[in-house]
Order: sequence, then C-alpha cells, then structure tokens
Amino acid sequence: MNNQIVTTSAVPRLISIAVSHYCEKVRWALEWLKIPYVEESHVPLFHRFATREYGSSSVPILVTGADTFTDSTDILHYLNTLAPEGRYLYPTDPGLCREVEQLEELFDTKLGVGIRGWAYFYSLDDREAMRRVWCKGTPWVEQVGFAIAFPIMRRLVQQSLNITAASAASSLQEIKQIFDTVNQQLADNRPYLVGDKFSAADITFAALAAPALLPPEHPVMPPQLDGIKSEMATTIKELRATPAGMYALRLYREQRHFS
Repeated sequence: MNNQIVTTSAVPRLISIAVSHYCEKVRWALEWLKIPYVEESHVPLFHRFATREYGSSSVPILVTGADTFTDSTDILHYLNTLAPEGRYLYPTDPGLCREVEQLEELFDTKLGVGIRGWAYFYSLDDREAMRRVWCKGTPWVEQVGFAIAFPIMRRLVQQSLNITAASAASSLQEIKQIFDTVNQQLADNRPYLVGDKFSAADITFAALAAPALLPPEHPVMPPQLDGIKSEMATTIKELRATPAGMYALRLYREQRHFS
C-alpha cells in the first residue's frame, strides 16, 4: 500500500450516491486496492449541494490530497498510480491496456447509462424501495428532505433521464447487446475479460451490470427478487443465466469483499 494515503489528512473522500453503480465502480476499486477512504453519501438531487463546489453536478467525486477527480474512469486511472506492485487496474502492456480502456469506455457510455434508465423505470414508483437505496448512509436532513419531496424528486428524475416505457425497452436491447459482447469475449473460457488478471474492465462491467443482476454481495442493492415487479424480475433471472451475468456474479463472490 502506498504510504502517502495512510495518514488521516490524506485519506481520499468519495462523494457518492450510495446506490449509484458508477460510485460502486469506484468503491470496488478503492477496496480491491486496499486504499483507505471515507465515503460521503447523499440523496439524489441533494447531492448537488456537495458536488457544486467541485464544479460538477454528478457523482462519483474523489477528493484527494493530490487533486479532485469527477469522472469514474479518471478516478480509476488515478488509483492505478497508487496500486501496489502486481495489483494494477490497467495492464502494463500497452496493447492490453488499450483493450481494457476500450471495454471500460463501452461499459461506461452504453451499459451504465442503459441500465440506470431501465432499472428506474421499474423501481421509481416504489417509494419504500427508493428510500432504502437513496437514503442509505446519508445525512438525516437529506432523509427528511426525501420524505417531504419524494414525489417531486421522482418526477425530476423521470424527466431528466427521459424514463418511459419506450426508453426502457430500448435500454434493455442495448443491455442485452453489451451482454452478448461480453459473452463473446468470454467464449474461450478466459479467466478475465482482458489477459489473465483482474482489471478495470472487470470491475466496470460487474459494477455497472449490478442493477440488472442484484448480486448478494452488493453493499446497497437488495439481493432478493421479492417485491420486485415481475417483468423486471424475469429479466434479471434471464440476464443472470447468461455467461456474462454468471461472470459478473462470480466476480462479486470472489473479488468483492466487505469487512
């Protein structure tokens, strides 16, 4: 472990929405690299009071003694500079590194976006489910704000993400296409998506796919299908049964550990 991050004053701060799969991507990388950090979770929309001083309206944000990073991929590249020998997020081989970065970009821009809209289409009307995942670990005043303003918050999220039945159906098709790409990548029984070592590509795929798989090891999402709308539950079961889905679930079992 890099000694520069051990002292309390230098411990990175992760500003997050706990349920965000992009925040989970960063959280997983921090924990896999055994980098101490402090997470500051916020209720969606209220999070902007915490992020605006860093010139961003979105999370994750990682605040470090070196700099502030406002993009999940930029954060992982920074964390890679702190990685202990032999535990890098990006391969040292240039060709393999490019392949990891290309897959990470695909997952970030297509899978992560599509799954977010698809999952919210089925869950936004469930006030109690939203309270559990939006309010986990957040300041009490934001939880009070959620209790008062949830109907308005729900409408704003629906509008900002253009969440409709048509957009959810389109997103699901894109999710399935990405899963097919991963299925093909894994067709030769390789241990990881690129090369023979766990990398940022694996973390990104598994973390961003989590809302459509609900891994039991996930720190925020419910691991069971009870209470989930039947159409969503059926899709989750189908995706879990694909090679890509089974792969992501295996990564959560084997590479995602919580104390």
